[in-house]
Amino acid sequence: MKFKTALLLAALGAAPLLASAQSAPLTREQVRAELFQAIRSGDIMGSGESSMTLRQMNPRAYPAQAATGPKKTREQVQQELGQAIKSGEMMAAGESGAKLNEIAPGNYPSQAVAAVSPKSRDEVKHELAEAIFHGEIIANGEDGRMLKDVFPGMYRGSHAADVAAERGYTGSARGL
Repeated sequence: MKFKTALLLAALGAAPLLASAQSAPLTREQVRAELFQAIRSGDIMGSGESSMTLRQMNPRAYPAQAATGPKKTREQVQQELGQAIKSGEMMAAGESGAKLNEIAPGNYPSQAVAAVSPKSRDEVKHELAEAIFHGEIIANGEDGRMLKDVFPGMYRGSHAADVAAERGYTGSARGL
């Protein structure tokens, strides 16, 4: 019963969208035909809050879709793969979603490196001291929050000044 209700709601929801896309309104038979085609192909939204179609939820239960777009030869695909490997455009292992050239840019010299003037050791130490003083250091690797977000009492208001004085900071981290 739930499935029939879901199909009815999907058909009612899709009917105005389909009607607005075309100049002439669809007949009842056309809407039903489109609904049954969507059911057969699995292009109807599945139950729950996943926002996935039935085909996406269970791809083996539906016929394979025809590939769209221009076809590439095996040689073209192999050439593109080779270029992606050389340039580091391949996705790195794990769940980070980062590319290899983002994780280890030194391994991929073909990447165009922006012309940035290098900082001196003292400038880098100064920036690190400022970041530590203001709590702008990542607290842990899990969620990416900074120390000032995890421990707001230590880095805001008068308490921050007390902490700074206790640690020997004099107004700013510039003296380090």
